[in-house]
Amino acid sequence: MPWKVTDVMEERIRFVRQVLRGQESMSKLCREFGISRSTGYVWWNRYRGERTVGALQDRCRRPHCSPHQTPEVVEKRVVQLRHRYGWGGKKLLVLLKQEGLHLSLPTVNRIIRRQGLVRARASHRPAVKRFERQAPNELWQMDFKGPYRGPGKPCIPLSILDDHSRYAVGLYALQDLDTAGVLASVRRSFQHYGLPQAVLMDHGVPWWSNTNGHGLTRFAVHLIEQGIHLIYGSVAHPQTQGKVERFHRTLAEAVYHRGRPRQLHQWQQFLAHFRQEYNFIRPHEALKMAVPASRYQPSPRAYNPRPQPWDYPSTLQTKRLSQHGCLHHAGRYYFVCEALGRRRVGIEPFDDKLLVRYRSDVYSRN
Repeated sequence: MPWKVTDVMEERIRFVRQVLRGQESMSKLCREFGISRSTGYVWWNRYRGERTVGALQDRCRRPHCSPHQTPEVVEKRVVQLRHRYGWGGKKLLVLLKQEGLHLSLPTVNRIIRRQGLVRARASHRPAVKRFERQAPNELWQMDFKGPYRGPGKPCIPLSILDDHSRYAVGLYALQDLDTAGVLASVRRSFQHYGLPQAVLMDHGVPWWSNTNGHGLTRFAVHLIEQGIHLIYGSVAHPQTQGKVERFHRTLAEAVYHRGRPRQLHQWQQFLAHFRQEYNFIRPHEALKMAVPASRYQPSPRAYNPRPQPWDYPSTLQTKRLSQHGCLHHAGRYYFVCEALGRRRVGIEPFDDKLLVRYRSDVYSRN
């Protein structure tokens, strides 16, 4: 049976806490949480074995061994031929057969993909299921294009697209991915069009960080403080952001047709003209040849330059993190996340560790 429709990780933590208290039987707890006894024991045994909140996360279901996997020496030969010729699987298959190596075409293509040897332009498999939000500002897609290089510094266009209408709420000519510059551009869209309910981004700078276990960046924290839900696309699958990717293809076609600007101020003029044309003049096939502006309207949620502090439940103790995201508690220092530096967090003891909450998100520290 499924967990209740809430945050799954939160439900599992609550379930383990109830088991630790020992006030109810496992059968009764499982009924309360809407799960089977076998599911309840799975998560209790995982936590009991590792004693960490991380044990309650979903695990990879990949098998430990693959008896039918292609021998390593054969896989190395496929890689060697790919590096040498750069051909696709069909052509490599001919060379392999000449050497007495009989593989299927799907096997050769899987080896090429597994080794990361597929060109970026060829790696975008079509989306299995297309989606579209039901109303404007339910979701914005955000990404960079380029860089376009010239005699001076490169231009990196920042695109912000409304998922429902395909309306470009922002298109900015940037010279780098510095957080301050990107955030200033995004704020301009917020101030002009209001706030979206959610933003879809990839795992790149400045909205994702590999320096902490939560992926948080100072840019992401600013969006969270505006009450915006952050959604990250699948790694190496840009088709998740298919609408903004298609927007970039249209932009590239316009650059090729009209000629590439050479200076930053020329890029700014070019992008402003392109955005106006894209939103109000260019018919869009996905909109039944209507223009994006015909389906878009600004959000009623206004941007707040000074968001109010989060009101944590009275059951939580609150403390402010240090400049570098460290928590001082009970005579000890805990590193939480540098992106949350100087933010106030909620603290909740859990077994032999601390649950640290920033707004509605949960982090664990031993």
